[in-house]
Amino acid sequence: MLDVLGLEPDDERVYRALLGRPSSTAVTLSELLSLTRDQADDALSRLVTWGLVTGSADDRFTAAPPAMALGALITQRRDGLRAAEHALVALAEEHRAATTATGIGDLIEVVTGVDAIRHRYLQVQQAARTQVRTFITAPFVALPPGENTAEPLALGRGVRFRAVLDRAVLEEPGIIHDAIDSLRNGVQLRVADQLPMKLMLADTELGLVPLATTPAGEPGAVLLHRSGLLDAMDTLFETVWRTAHPLALPVDEDGPEPTVELEPEGPTALDQRILALLLAGATDLTVATQLGLSPRTMHRRLRRLMDLAGVRTRMQLGGHAVRHGWVEASPTRQP
Repeated sequence: MLDVLGLEPDDERVYRALLGRPSSTAVTLSELLSLTRDQADDALSRLVTWGLVTGSADDRFTAAPPAMALGALITQRRDGLRAAEHALVALAEEHRAATTATGIGDLIEVVTGVDAIRHRYLQVQQAARTQVRTFITAPFVALPPGENTAEPLALGRGVRFRAVLDRAVLEEPGIIHDAIDSLRNGVQLRVADQLPMKLMLADTELGLVPLATTPAGEPGAVLLHRSGLLDAMDTLFETVWRTAHPLALPVDEDGPEPTVELEPEGPTALDQRILALLLAGATDLTVATQLGLSPRTMHRRLRRLMDLAGVRTRMQLGGHAVRHGWVEASPTRQP
C-alpha cells in the first residue's frame, strides 16, 4: 500500500511490525518477518533515512507516529508532483511551439500490431489530464471489454470519461456488465445507430484512430498529435455525442427474483435496464441474452411494465418511462 511513497515491500513490513513492537532489534524483526539479517538491516536503514524509524544507542528501533512521519512523506511526494506538473506544462508548451514548424510526419504516427496498438491505447489514457472521449465499435481487437486497466486509474485522478457505443456493440458478450461497471465508476455512456470509426481522444492533444488490417495481416492505427486533423476528430465526437442516446443503466445489483405477490409498485433496477437497452435500440433477443433472461421472462416483465404504465404499446411505454423518470431522456441540443 505504501509503495506509492517509494517504500519497498520489506520496508512496509518492518515499519508495520515496529508499530506493534517498539524498541525491537534487527535480529528480532528478521526472525519475526522471516527476513535475512541483511534484508532487515537494509529496510531499517532506509526507514531511518526517511524519518519513519528512529534508532537508539543499543541498536533498538521504534516506528515514528504514522500521522507525523507518513504525513511528511506524503507532503514531500505531493510537492514533487506539483513541481512535475509545472514542468509538464512548460515542456508541453515547448513541444507545441516546436511542432508548429514541423512536417506532417511529426504530427502523425503509424502504429502496427495488436501489442503496439494496445500499448498506445493505454498510453493515450495515461496522458489525459481532463477528459478522454471514445467511439467504441466491434470487433474488439487490441483491448477487449474489462481489460482497460488505464481507465480506473485515470478516473481516480479526476479525468472525465465519455464514450459512444455503436449499437451493434450491445450484442457483444459481457458488454452490459462492463458498461454497468463503467457507469458505476462515473463514465458517461451513449449509444449511436452507427459509428464511422473507432476513436480515442485525450484532451485536445492526442487521438488514436484504428485502421483496417495491413496487407501483412496486422491491424494498424494512427496516433494523431495536435493538428487540424485532430481538431476535426474533436468536432466529430461532439457532434455524434449530442445526438446519441444516453445509456443510463441502473448500477445497483438486483436481489432474488421477487414473487408476483411481492412485486414493487414501480420498475425494479432490472426493469430499468430492460427499458434503457430497448430505448437504445437493442433487440428483445439482445436484451434477454445480455441480462440472462429467458424470452418468456422478458415478455412477462414488459407486460407488467405496460400494465403499471397503463399503456397498450411499447412506444407508449417508452414515452411513459421517459416522462416519469424510469429512464433518462434522449438528448436534443445539449451535450
